[in-house]
Amino acid sequence: MTPARRTALVSVLAAAGLVALKLIVGLATHSLGLLSEAAHSGTDLIAALLTFFAIGVARRPADRGHQYGHCRAEHLAALGEATFLVGASLIIVYRALTHIFDTTADRVNPTWYALVTIAGVILIDLGRTVVSLRAAGRYKSAALQASAFHFGSDLVGSTAVLVGLVLARAGYRDADSFAALFVAVLVFAAAFRLMRRNVDVLMDRAPADALEAARQAIEALDPPVELRRLRMRQAAARHFTDVVIAVPAEVAVGQGHAAADAVEEAVKRALPEADVVVHVEPEDSQLAARGLVQAAATRVPRVREVHNVQVVQVGDATQVSLHLKLPGGLTLVDAHAIASEVEAAIKEALPDADSVYIHLEPLAEEAEGRSPPEGDVERDRASVERIVRERTGGPPRALSFLETEGGLVAYLTLGLDPKSALTDAHARASEIEEEILRERPGISDVVVHTEP
Repeated sequence: MTPARRTALVSVLAAAGLVALKLIVGLATHSLGLLSEAAHSGTDLIAALLTFFAIGVARRPADRGHQYGHCRAEHLAALGEATFLVGASLIIVYRALTHIFDTTADRVNPTWYALVTIAGVILIDLGRTVVSLRAAGRYKSAALQASAFHFGSDLVGSTAVLVGLVLARAGYRDADSFAALFVAVLVFAAAFRLMRRNVDVLMDRAPADALEAARQAIEALDPPVELRRLRMRQAAARHFTDVVIAVPAEVAVGQGHAAADAVEEAVKRALPEADVVVHVEPEDSQLAARGLVQAAATRVPRVREVHNVQVVQVGDATQVSLHLKLPGGLTLVDAHAIASEVEAAIKEALPDADSVYIHLEPLAEEAEGRSPPEGDVERDRASVERIVRERTGGPPRALSFLETEGGLVAYLTLGLDPKSALTDAHARASEIEEEILRERPGISDVVVHTEP
């Protein structure tokens, strides 16, 4: 038996004992206050039984028929408890008013053992309230928290009954009945709180504090993600959370999955018991539009490469331009037919595109290359190393040459500041490339690779 169920079982036994004790003493002394408290404790007995069985059901793992688990059994039990409380309070009000306005009704006999009994009940109620509150906080149990509220109202009600008996012993004839009415008010208040709290859960009312904690956790992520929707519902101690985020359309599946994992971990740090589902969508931005254009163009057969994609808003019109590389052996007629297919694919993927401009380029076919003799490129190597040292303050990390049909190609690797922006690194590489080509006309191309 779990600790939570053991706590609930202790409450069952305590409630049963209190019902018997209050009922016996109440009948013996004709105390409406004690009889009302017996009825109140009777509802607590039923409530404790419901809690005992509900916790057993709620702790069952999810199955095919209950894929979110059985946590809401506790809230159904708490709602049942509230219903019993309302019924008991109505009976208490009726009996109290009857005693107040009917002068022939039996009057309370506040004997010493009635006072001792109610004082003992107060001590028991105090102990039950403290134990249930601690257990509810430890196990995050709605049913145990409901029981704690009941026991707390019992404590206040029992205190009122004790005051009523003392006043009745002092000669105030209706003090016991007024104490019973006070108990009825407490019962109504407890029932209202329970119903409101548990109906909110059963009706999927979003828990405001938990929702805000999850939102702040997601918005604090670095790198940031676009939060499009956050929905949450609660069952017992668990928060079931649905999150929709947006990532750039051109990112790889792995990157989107990593962003979803980061969101899930952030929410679970804020709400450790949360069950989190993250849905990833592409961003509705110009960057996303470029990704859609790129993907649509590359799906067309015989398209080898797409670059320089631009999506520009001109007034109310959307203009798309791109460079398309096709096999160099194609005729212009065939190349134009492929470009028309690309244009149609882009307009299908991006319906807002009003015009598509395609620049056709031949794709360089594979060509053989050879490493030139070291003596032939000695001066080229010295010039490149000097230019790199002047521009970066250090030698290149790697430098090699290759003789191709198009001429001599230099392959250069640079080490740059790891904290420099990509735009700055690209600008530095372009400057070095241009200076090399300007100083060494014999080099037809320079391929620069940058590393941190």
